[in-house]
Amino acid sequence: MKITAQMSAVMAIVFAAICLGFAYSGFAALGDIADPAQAADAHGFAWFWTGLAAVGVLIGAVSWWMARTTGDDA
Repeated sequence: MKITAQMSAVMAIVFAAICLGFAYSGFAALGDIADPAQAADAHGFAWFWTGLAAVGVLIGAVSWWMARTTGDDA
């Protein structure tokens, strides 16, 4: 199965949006957690998903760039 660069960019952005949703959920829950150990775990969880979203954005940007710079002659 071949995935085009445009489709790869779209899938990466969708992945990043889902990851940002999980990250937002983690950061939003920090105010309700009283236990410091659980709060630290939730903070790490939120940053993990933020990092995955950054990877998704990076892959989407590279795929978009490849689609724009590769012409029909390739």
